Amino acid sequence: MIEFFKKYKAFLYGFLIQRIAVVVLLYFNIIYIDNSGTIANILSFIFSWFLVSLPIHYFSFLKKHKTISLKLLVLLFVFFVIIINDLNSKIIDNPITFIGLVCVVLSFFAIITPYYFKKYALIVMSYYGLVLGYFYYLRVYINDINRYFQQEKEIKIILTAPFFVLLLTWFYQQWKWMKTIESKKTKAELSLLKSQINPHFFFNTLNNLYGLVIEKSDDAPNVILKLSDIMRYTIYMGKEDVVPLKNEIEYLTNYIELHKIRYQKRVDIVFNHSREIDYQIAPLLFIIPLENAFKHGVESITEDAYIHINIKIDAGILYFDIENNFEAKETFQTAGIGIQNLKQRLKLLYPDKHKIKIDVKDSIYKLELKIEMICFAI
Repeated sequence: MIEFFKKYKAFLYGFLIQRIAVVVLLYFNIIYIDNSGTIANILSFIFSWFLVSLPIHYFSFLKKHKTISLKLLVLLFVFFVIIINDLNSKIIDNPITFIGLVCVVLSFFAIITPYYFKKYALIVMSYYGLVLGYFYYLRVYINDINRYFQQEKEIKIILTAPFFVLLLTWFYQQWKWMKTIESKKTKAELSLLKSQINPHFFFNTLNNLYGLVIEKSDDAPNVILKLSDIMRYTIYMGKEDVVPLKNEIEYLTNYIELHKIRYQKRVDIVFNHSREIDYQIAPLLFIIPLENAFKHGVESITEDAYIHINIKIDAGILYFDIENNFEAKETFQTAGIGIQNLKQRLKLLYPDKHKIKIDVKDSIYKLELKIEMICFAI
């Protein structure tokens, strides 16, 4: 919504200019406003507001399209001719003025938004054919001014209603278009972030497998099987918007088991997860901090290395935390590429519905993540 107002800030400028102009014109008695004509005053305000705002909004466009600018100038000239003629004729609700103003406004829409106007042109023209026909029937054919005044307000509302419908529909379509663009942009950014995550993970894992093959370890086939399961999950489930939480937990378990096989030293790895796993979540959120815990923690410590992971759900809120130790000489970055990707994905997927906290103190790294679950039990 903020982006919408930024895009159409010209209408705010137009409102301010229009108000200042009215105050100045009233001060010098150039114009007169009849406070009893509420509807006429409202319509005049809206018309003059848009008359000032739209050229500001389309200024850069008008500079590039001189033909359209010329058409609008001609239309503006016609508008002033109609107004001057109305003032000089001194005819109450001059029929010529009414049809002239309707043609001016419709022409304006046709010039500024040709494709949008063309879409509704037949409906609008048919509508005005009927309404103006009824207006002329009362105002000219019957020629009974008292009867006309009995329905004057209703007729003016009927005549002006389509203009507001067209404006509101146009604004709605502009807003909808912006939301569609924003959604496509978000999906593109998520795809890019996922593509940054996956290769980093697989290169590390393949390096581990390479070491086992060189050593001719009996664990190599099991590692290949685990890696196959992980690759299958990442390639196929990683494309989904959400996945069952139990699948994500199984994915992390396979990753942990894969690393356990290759370590000769004792590593204290504890993975506690909630039994309430019938929830859905965006895939590949937790693998980055887990991978970092192995890379910067376990692999840098010769003994007493540990990784403690907890996943639980309470009242529809998912709590994830991971803690590991590392060598003091190891630079454990709190904002590496992987963590930056994680933060960006969370920002896109769970805007204002997540909180991430990272603490690095006394060779202990701890990451805490809280997510308000959007997709509840399946």
